[in-house]
Formats: sequence, structure tokens, C-alpha cells
Amino acid sequence: MTARSQKPLVTVIIPTYNRAWVLKEAIDSVLAQEFGDLELIVVDDGSTDNTPQILESYAQDLTVIRQPNRGVSAARNRGIVAANGRLISFLDSDDLWLPRKLSSQVSFFNSKPEAVINQTEEIWIRNGVRVNPKTRHHKPSGMIFEQSLALCLVSPSAVMMKRSLFDEVGLFDEDLPACEDYDLWLRISWRYPVHLIETPLIIKRGGHADQLSKAPGLDKFRIQSLKNIIESGHLEAESYQAAVRTLQEKCTIFAGGCRKRGKDAEADYFEELADQYR
Repeated sequence: MTARSQKPLVTVIIPTYNRAWVLKEAIDSVLAQEFGDLELIVVDDGSTDNTPQILESYAQDLTVIRQPNRGVSAARNRGIVAANGRLISFLDSDDLWLPRKLSSQVSFFNSKPEAVINQTEEIWIRNGVRVNPKTRHHKPSGMIFEQSLALCLVSPSAVMMKRSLFDEVGLFDEDLPACEDYDLWLRISWRYPVHLIETPLIIKRGGHADQLSKAPGLDKFRIQSLKNIIESGHLEAESYQAAVRTLQEKCTIFAGGCRKRGKDAEADYFEELADQYR
């Protein structure tokens, strides 16, 4: 099997930054897929470790794009623009795929051609130990917009989506240093169902120091995403009210944290933002 095809059905995009310690495992999990009609693009977002040497060892098995460090959104977007496949899958460089991941998702699209996006269930590993997701992290299936407002219920490494969907909803927001996936899923899920394949086909690894989801103050970026979707004019009344309620709740909590840290000007902004929609 080769990961290089002139007209692949699937493009796999791995964004990476100083993840040489796990990158090879991620790449190998793509090359070991049962489904072979794919191209693999690795976007090196300005790594300063030995990532370039690792990528060179794969010769013709993948396409490497290098850019100055601009963040995960810019890296994924660069891969999307370069993609030749009609279906796009992402794999974070600290995660792994099981061998049937792509074949299962392609089969789903073949059986449900009107679908535009699906994701699989996942196995969670934290600090090398398997853990069970909490109830609030349970992945729903279908029209999941309102369920997704409180926290992100779609995993980039679990997703396969039609390339044409980006032409409709736009790319990842490069102004968001984190929660960029939450933002994209909101833009998709108010329009379309996000289907779930209930078989766990990815290994999602966490607990390491450079994990973006561990960064403090993430709700600041979720609030910005909520503000954007609320002001887009696209939401129907029920979804609009649900988004406003979530924004107000997050603003109140975030402003309270700002006050405790003596950041009164920032607290004022979020309190005023919450009041704007009352």
C-alpha cells in the first residue's frame, strides 16, 4: 500500500509542532490503514526538534509542507488547501488510528451519500493509562448543535468530512489559538447532522504538557466562537436562544475568574458582553 495517489479519495492531514516524540507512531498508524486510496500530508508548523529528520525517512510515503510556526489552525488550513482528496481526515500528531478507521468511514459515506461529516468513537489514554470519558463527553449523533455548545463533542482525529464542506462553512479560524475545532463544529452542526460510528477507531492520548486542551482560560475562545455564530444571522430562534444562554453562562463564569485575578477591565468586557444579549 502507498499513501501517495494522484487522485486519492481521502486526504489525511497531520499538523505537527515539536512532536517528534510521538509523530512516527501517528504516521505509521495512517500507513497501516486497511484503506489505501489516500494521500498523507504532514504540515510541519515550524518545528525546532528532529521532526524534519523523521519526515525525511518516509521518502515518497507522504507529502511534507513546512511553514513558520503559525498555530494548528493555519497548519490544518494549509493541508486543506493542498488536499487532492474528496474526503478529508485529520489526525493530531499525539493520537493514533486503528487499522479500520478510514475504511469504516468511507463505507459509511458509501451507504449514506447525503452525509457530509462523520466521526468515530475513541479510546482515551491519559498519561499512559486508559480512562473512561465522563458522561458529559458522550458523543451524540445527528443534529448536535445545542448539545455541543457547552463543550466540544467532536474530535479532529475522529472526523472524516467532505472537502466541499469547507467551501460552504470556511476553514479553521486562524485568529483562535485554541478551541478552533469547537468553532468549526458549531459552524457545521447548525447546518448538518454529525454522524457517529459507534466503534472506537482512534486512540486519543492526553496528559502531556503541550496539550492545547490543557491550556488555561479556554472558555475565552469558546465565548468568541459563540459570539461569532450568534451574530452570523444564521441560527433559527431555538438554536439562537440556546447559544445566547451558553454565552451568558460562560461570560459570567469567566468574568468571575477575571475578578479574582484582579483583571477588572477584562471582567467588565465579558459582563457587558453577557448583558448585550439580555
